[in-house]
Amino acid sequence: MQLPIVECAPIVSEHSAVFEGLFKNRNQVQHFQNYLTGLIVLDNKTMANITRCILDSSDKTNLSRFFSEADWDSDAVNTERVAYLLDKTNKHRLTAKKSTLSIDDTLLEHVGSLFEYIAKHYNHSNHSYPLAHNLVTSHYVSGAVRFPVDWYMYRRYEECTQWEKYVGKHFPNEVIPKKKKERNKFKKEVEPTLLEDPEFLVLHEEFRTKISLAVKLVNQAIEKDLPFETVLFDSWYLAPELIDVLNEHDKKWISILKTNRNISTNNLRILDDKGQKIVFRDKKIKAEDLLKVIPSSAFKATEIGKKTYYCFSKNVHIASLGKVRLVFSFENPELEGTCAILITNHLSWSAKKIIETYLLRWPIETFYQDAKQQLGLNDYRMRKSKAIQKHWSLVFVAYSFLHLDCLPVSRRKKVKEPIQTIGQIVRQQTRRLIENLLLHTHELLEQGVDVSQIFAQLFAKQEYTMAS
Repeated sequence: MQLPIVECAPIVSEHSAVFEGLFKNRNQVQHFQNYLTGLIVLDNKTMANITRCILDSSDKTNLSRFFSEADWDSDAVNTERVAYLLDKTNKHRLTAKKSTLSIDDTLLEHVGSLFEYIAKHYNHSNHSYPLAHNLVTSHYVSGAVRFPVDWYMYRRYEECTQWEKYVGKHFPNEVIPKKKKERNKFKKEVEPTLLEDPEFLVLHEEFRTKISLAVKLVNQAIEKDLPFETVLFDSWYLAPELIDVLNEHDKKWISILKTNRNISTNNLRILDDKGQKIVFRDKKIKAEDLLKVIPSSAFKATEIGKKTYYCFSKNVHIASLGKVRLVFSFENPELEGTCAILITNHLSWSAKKIIETYLLRWPIETFYQDAKQQLGLNDYRMRKSKAIQKHWSLVFVAYSFLHLDCLPVSRRKKVKEPIQTIGQIVRQQTRRLIENLLLHTHELLEQGVDVSQIFAQLFAKQEYTMAS
């Protein structure tokens, strides 16, 4: 939509009142509402275009100051958002035992290096290293209710600590290796000296791994009183640091096991095709090697929705993780292609329940897609991190407002899926704003305002001129 907008989106008017106390004055509230409207309905979501299309918005400079200088807290906005969602979705949500928290990350790619903290991050989908911000997020799913909770920007160690700068300072004659193996070896050699530098030490202590960020996201979800039992994450986050915290909070978890992880063979009982116990010579075996000795007859067909998986389940012991349950899963009866190995501390769950629950990670991927394509998650031009964080917080707000409209009107019967998509609600809001524009124009015509004057008023910011 690029037509003039005569009032904020109806969905923004409906839900924004609860946030007004977080802003210092009416002007800030208006910026908040206008920006949300622009994120939801405009194709071009830049500040310049939002101020150009929304009639009661001030100029781009004032909106820019709303992000760069205005005294409002993005964390406070996010906390209020989550509390509001929990209140509004109370009758739609399932029990805590059936609710999950997912941890994942996404790249927000940009051209140019002027953005604060932007750096080259590895893109798993195309094996490239684009300039991007790396956003680590948590996402809540409880039946049809699904929304983002918190986020952190992940910064690579070398970027966070300005590592190369300090290497040059303390080792001016050393050439920093480019290959990963040699570079890591060099890091270990120079690190003791670098840590003696007080300035570098401060930066070093500011660094947070993705695992430590995941721990903070879990703790924050608990602090926000989100009712959930199981945490879902991919193999990247399967580390003792996170598992220990989940165990401390008595949370269950499901992840993906890398095929090179070692499994203890002590008390590992697996029968061959003849029903004889397989004897393992070593004290441990890699998951990929264990898969080779599991007889095909041990895999059982498991129907989940319209899809059939062929699974073998076994409780095993893995060093640093303790006793866990593995599910070896193929997508074809021939047991060919990639075998997904799910791992969980749900020791008594069936393969069906484990897979069904892990598939609840998918909403976090649809959130990333909707937030990028529909709401401009990565369409920002602010340079400073503080302003960018504010942009992200408002994208989360916009998504949350839209999601509330995706839920059924009746709360008597709990449903497992939203009844509408984010894209459908966006299109509905766009149609409502077009209707408002037509009604506004009709009212002006009835008041006797000349057509040329109406168009001049509506399109003044867009530099529209009527033909004489």
